[in-house]
Amino acid sequence: MTSRETPSPAPIRVLWLIKGLGPGGAEQLLLSSAEVADHSAFDYDVAFVRPDKDQLVHPLRDRDVDVYRLGDSGRWLTDLRGRLRDYDIVHVHSPLLAGAVRLLVRTLPRGRRPAVVSTEHNVWSNFSRPTRLLNAVTGGMDDKRWAVSGEVKRSMWPRLAQRTEVLRHGINLGTTLPPASSRAETRQRLGIAMDAPVVICVANLRKEKDYPNLMRAAHQVLEQEPAAVFLAVGQGPLETELAALHTRMGLGDRFRFLGYREDVRALLSAADVFALGSLQEGLPVAIMEALHQGLPIVATDVGGVGEAVTDGVNGFLVAPSDSGALASALIAVLEDPELRHRLGVASRTRAAEFDIRQTVALEEDVYKRLVRERAAAL
Repeated sequence: MTSRETPSPAPIRVLWLIKGLGPGGAEQLLLSSAEVADHSAFDYDVAFVRPDKDQLVHPLRDRDVDVYRLGDSGRWLTDLRGRLRDYDIVHVHSPLLAGAVRLLVRTLPRGRRPAVVSTEHNVWSNFSRPTRLLNAVTGGMDDKRWAVSGEVKRSMWPRLAQRTEVLRHGINLGTTLPPASSRAETRQRLGIAMDAPVVICVANLRKEKDYPNLMRAAHQVLEQEPAAVFLAVGQGPLETELAALHTRMGLGDRFRFLGYREDVRALLSAADVFALGSLQEGLPVAIMEALHQGLPIVATDVGGVGEAVTDGVNGFLVAPSDSGALASALIAVLEDPELRHRLGVASRTRAAEFDIRQTVALEEDVYKRLVRERAAAL
């Protein structure tokens, strides 16, 4: 290096903190973010707590992100406090962990405290009462707060919502979609006829996803479209309960629980419609993926779903817990190829609004600003 050359600044050290690394929406957002992040200017780590949720550990490491679990000592809070001083930015994607970080940071010497950023992925009614209270009390300590949808922001306590900015997340639209042959190949692999109407849902088996609502709708659809097949991709604590309901309803192989899958995009390519019967949502990543694949969406009008789906334009929105309305909308789309095509084209167009590259670029600009501000204050 000559005397006139200026050394490159050290990368900004960023910790993304999340409860677990299972196949949920917030976790998938981290994976997409890692794919498009500026790894020359930022040194990214991911820390998580739950030992049973580790499916995305290796995919993140493959994207130049160091990943570790907190709690090996038996005390994840102690582990976390010991790590915080190693970072310039701690960006938290879990409401419970966010409350802990805000308090722990203030136990560090002022010159060793990272800036705290949080992203709220779910409406507050989905949190336990203690978690809501913890966030209401500590949320004002954030250096920057984001919500993934307007509905998530509106669900917060008003005083905290005023300090929160809506930042739409997204998916990596630069990745290659499955080839045209994927539809036939995937259906053949699953034993589904090429002319069978296929409805797909990608959602973990949790209460807020209201699978019983979708299953009741499926039962009604199958009475009118007996050749239809429903594919449910996801895992979760209600697996046994939903399996028993599936048996009682006699859905057989017309409604298939596929569990956790790494070939979600191939499965989407085999479908005709994407369906979601949730009670609560933030802004589902699965819907973004379905838009990118050009699928019509039939979903309950909850959370931020209406920010991705316009009723009658790229899908249909129905009231939550109304299986009859959900079934009617699905039948309308399945029985009308022209309508299905029009909605699908609109979905593909709408997908451009959910580009993770724009989100990450904005986040990284904020990280840089916070680091500059902290340096100037010391």
